[in-house]
Amino acid sequence: MALPQTADDPKPAKSLKPLRMIVREAKKYPLQIILASIALLVTAAVMSLAIPYGMKLVVDRGFGGDGDIDRWFRYLLLLVCVLGIGTALRFYFVSWIGERVVADIRDRVYTNLLRLSPSFFEENSPKEISSRMTSDTAIIETIVGTTVSVALRNSIMAVLSVGYLFWLAPQLTVWLLAGIPIIIIPIAVFGRRLRTVSRTSQDRVADVGGITTEVLSAMKIVQGFNQEEREAGRFRGAVDETFAIAKKRILIRSIMTATIMTLIFGAIVLLLWRGAELVSQGEITGGTITSFVVGGIIAAGSFGALTEVYGDLLRGAGAASRLAELLEEEPEITAPARPQSLPTPPRGGLAFQNVTFSYPTRPDEEALADFSLRVEPGETVAIVGPSGAGKSTIFQLVERFYDPKAGTIKLDGVPLTQADPADIRRRIALVPQEGILFAASARDNLRYGAWDADEEAIWDAARAANAEEFLRALPDGLDTFLGEGGARLSGGQRQRVAIARALLRDAPILLLDEATSALDAESERLVQDALDHLMENRTTLVIAHRLATVRAADRIVVMEDGRMVEQGDHASLSDTGGLYARLASLQFDEPAAK
Repeated sequence: MALPQTADDPKPAKSLKPLRMIVREAKKYPLQIILASIALLVTAAVMSLAIPYGMKLVVDRGFGGDGDIDRWFRYLLLLVCVLGIGTALRFYFVSWIGERVVADIRDRVYTNLLRLSPSFFEENSPKEISSRMTSDTAIIETIVGTTVSVALRNSIMAVLSVGYLFWLAPQLTVWLLAGIPIIIIPIAVFGRRLRTVSRTSQDRVADVGGITTEVLSAMKIVQGFNQEEREAGRFRGAVDETFAIAKKRILIRSIMTATIMTLIFGAIVLLLWRGAELVSQGEITGGTITSFVVGGIIAAGSFGALTEVYGDLLRGAGAASRLAELLEEEPEITAPARPQSLPTPPRGGLAFQNVTFSYPTRPDEEALADFSLRVEPGETVAIVGPSGAGKSTIFQLVERFYDPKAGTIKLDGVPLTQADPADIRRRIALVPQEGILFAASARDNLRYGAWDADEEAIWDAARAANAEEFLRALPDGLDTFLGEGGARLSGGQRQRVAIARALLRDAPILLLDEATSALDAESERLVQDALDHLMENRTTLVIAHRLATVRAADRIVVMEDGRMVEQGDHASLSDTGGLYARLASLQFDEPAAK
């Protein structure tokens, strides 16, 4: 199934329902949730109740009562210490939960991705999936580790502060609650507009970075075609557009700051004004008005923070929904409820019976049409044909990366759809046209074919693949890190490591997308010699690019438009003057000769 194509930054969800996935993950850690909740309640109570009341005591008793100012300031200092310790504990446990939840979600998503069929990754961009695994989980980490904590803390503080203010001065509290929306609404409106402009500004900055990377990476082409001036103009235009958006962002922020500062301090002045009148009338004390101002600022700040938090929560819900899509995706290729066991010992026989297949992204185009072929155990069959003839499709179906639309494929007499895909793949070794290696040590790349292989088996395989000499010459031998995609090795060396990996697999069936077509003569000789060792006593299907491989095959199958149009040996097919004869003269190294 194709996922919705979305930008790297997820769109906010319409509701908070997708966050249930995060809640379910967090529930696995009740102790940390309890400790974080205790710390959260303590810090919220200190901020919204204890500190404002402490200010009242300082003014009323420290200045106008018993005169023991030191006592009440020590009380305030103790509250500050409690607040500091509580905040540290809250931050630790909430952040711990956030990191743990993200780690669990990443692990679950990646584990599920490894179950999915290749058709899923044909329909969905790995870049898009990678973005969800990184940027979306980072958003969730922020939501769990910061935003949820801020939301809960400010909700508690808002409720406690308002309750305290009503207890302290009901008349002033009514005035305060009436004024809070006047402050919050501009914050929400300007904040939403500012986020939109900031996102656009980030996009324009990204455009500048993209142009820089693109042009500097292709500098020889730019200079070779005398396009320096045009590229400079294009870059200047992108920079000017970035500056124009930045000016708009600065203007909005300036107006927002001025408006909010005026409203907040204006509200404080008005409250103090009214409070002073009540003090002069003897209705409240000086400590009460001081405490009220402090509590009012805390209450207004809490309500203001909640307006920002809701938008972040919706954004987190959007990220959670994108990850949930990956978690809920089911593989199209699965083992049957009661898989049929493959014969033991394996023989390596393959049979295609009237197989028809179309790729999911091209459902109206048949990659194979009514294709039938029997490969006997130990036989080497070369598959030739023009591009798009269906050669690689045969490999994909043998590995059961896809199931045919019609027809049957059998391995040692067992239909592939009735066997466990893992059992099928254990009996197959693949050598791709370009040796695909991982960013790992030489040892790990070699034993990817058989992870439990011992040192002796690894070196035996390396020796048979003509890879021993250069592997021993590596700085740290088999423990040498090969770099991204095996970048520390040449093309021929990477191919020989891939062949050694297939040797360690020791599978009865070899799928060989001939690995010598892009190599120099010396590397080709070494790789071909390694392939000869690999093909011994194995059933081999080889997509042939070289005439030498075709001639060595027991049988040649000629493909065109997903159908088998010819089969036989090199001499007989050359004599017929058909497609093979034309391919041999055009595609292979020599003309079709007996």
